[in-house]
Amino acid sequence: MAQGLTNARIGAELHVSQSAVEKHVNAIFDKLRLTAEPGYSRRVLAVLGYLED
Repeated sequence: MAQGLTNARIGAELHVSQSAVEKHVNAIFDKLRLTAEPGYSRRVLAVLGYLED
């Protein structure tokens, strides 16, 4: 995700289904307490959080 890959591409790289990737990405969003607020991209916020560590 930090490399800008789509869920489909991540799934292809990891040899898992797109739905499995979506499940795990949503779990990451939940753990980071990133809600689906208008005007914000949760993917970008998650990557920024990752880069801060």
